[in-house]
Amino acid sequence: MFPIPLQIRSDSLPENVIHDVLSNSRRKNALRELRTRGGAVSVRDLSEAIAADETGESPAPRCVRESVYASLHQTHLPRLHELGVVEYDRTRKEVRACRGARDVERYMTVVTGYGFTWTELYQLLGIVTLCVVLAAQLGAPVVGAVDPLLWTSGALAAFAVVTVAQLWAAYRLSMPLSR
Repeated sequence: MFPIPLQIRSDSLPENVIHDVLSNSRRKNALRELRTRGGAVSVRDLSEAIAADETGESPAPRCVRESVYASLHQTHLPRLHELGVVEYDRTRKEVRACRGARDVERYMTVVTGYGFTWTELYQLLGIVTLCVVLAAQLGAPVVGAVDPLLWTSGALAAFAVVTVAQLWAAYRLSMPLSR
C-alpha cells in the first residue's frame, strides 16, 4: 500500500523543480548548511563550510574555497533565489533560507513508510510521553491509575523500538540490490 502524498500548500514547489535543486551537490550542501545555521549566512562562511565538507579538510585549500565561492555566487544561489528557495542579497553577499526551502527539505530527509520524517516521529513520541506522564503525575482519570514510572518505562521502550526500526530501515537502504 502506497501512502497518498499530502499537499498542504498550493504554492509549494513542483517535484521536478525540487529534483533539479537537489541534483547538484553544492546546492544540496548549501541548503543543509543554511538549515543547520539558521538565519542569514554570509556567502564566504557558506562556501568555506561546503569546501571543508567536499575536501574533508578544515580549512579547505584556498583554491577549493574560491571555486565553491564563485560557483555559489554566480550560479547556485541566484538559481535558488529565482526558484524561491533562498533569499540572496548579492550586494551584502548574504543568503537565508525561505519558504521554498521547506519543500526541498522534505526531500532531503528520510521519510518513514507513513509519510513523515523520523524526526517528526520522535518529536510526536516525546510530546505524547510528556503529556501522559504529566497526566499520570497529576492523577488524571484512567491515566493516573497507572504509576508514572510505568508510563515512563513504556515510553522508553517505545523510543527503543522506534530507534531499532529506524536503524533497520537505514540498514535495508544501505544493502545493495540483488539481481
